[in-house]
Amino acid sequence: MGSSAKKKKEKKKDFQKAKLKVGKTKAKAANHTDTSFKVKAIALKQQSLSTHAPTVEAQCAHQLSLLNHKSDIQRRDSLAYLTTVISTHPPGLPLPQPASVIVPAVQRLLLDGSNSVRQQMLKLIQSLPKADIASHTDSLLLHTRAAMTHLSTDIRTFALEVLEWLLSVAGDEVVSCAGGWVKTLKCFLSLLGWQAEVGSKWSAMRTYGRGASDAKVQVKQMNTLAAFLGAGLIRPTATTVIEAGTGTFPLWQTEHHVLSERSNAFAHLNLFGSTRDEEAEMYEDREDRQRVFHELAEGAIAAGIEQSTKGGGELGRAGASLRKAMKEGMVDFHRVDVL
Repeated sequence: MGSSAKKKKEKKKDFQKAKLKVGKTKAKAANHTDTSFKVKAIALKQQSLSTHAPTVEAQCAHQLSLLNHKSDIQRRDSLAYLTTVISTHPPGLPLPQPASVIVPAVQRLLLDGSNSVRQQMLKLIQSLPKADIASHTDSLLLHTRAAMTHLSTDIRTFALEVLEWLLSVAGDEVVSCAGGWVKTLKCFLSLLGWQAEVGSKWSAMRTYGRGASDAKVQVKQMNTLAAFLGAGLIRPTATTVIEAGTGTFPLWQTEHHVLSERSNAFAHLNLFGSTRDEEAEMYEDREDRQRVFHELAEGAIAAGIEQSTKGGGELGRAGASLRKAMKEGMVDFHRVDVL
């Protein structure tokens, strides 16, 4: 009995409320920690207290490393910082980080799931010098084609916008880089569902996602294809050449002997690279692109345009512009019929 009463008393003790008396301090809690001590200095590990701010180059390198962050807000803010730095950078001076470092770090964001990140990424590459974009066209086009075949409609539409911008900035490099002509043509044929079978029969293929049912996306794809064919097939406008007049005697035909404006002018010969197949080949000549287009895609695109223009509306207008671009590009192509 005594032991049982003692246990009950101990249990009640936990729930008893302490009686406060006037003039006496409140009892301290059981987990109270005394913080009345004072120190002269505090040592912080892994933190630098310096009066010198990091350089712009170091800050840009740090922001580039944050592009792998899991938060889309952080990725967007890092891209915005880089865009501001590059846009306000004095022309003629080297960038805080070279384009050879920036472009490989940001090009994969073409496939980012956040629309704000993708739009900010486009603003960043648009702020880069055009010469740097032209030298990285092959890698940008590779990621653009991957985004064009994405399951998300928003990413596919955004990839078409990027391709249109690339064509306006470096159209010649887009259609003449390794794989830029054949692979992009086949990508468009797959997206639109146009495929030429053996025997010149036209058939429809299954498209990615909802591409076949979404008329707006198909119109966008056809308009971008028209711009792509215009860059690769239509003869460029005549440029100003160096005239060999009496003032340059004894130099004649100087325009044929000046240095090429293109870097690595003999890259299409592939002298030191691995063997390329037809898809990965570089087609720098307009005649070669016409020949490949006639063999691989002209019949399928013509049949697809015929089917698209029957419905009229935006789809019909897009088909008409595509037909115009194809006719202008192939008007001087000499077809050889094999009997």
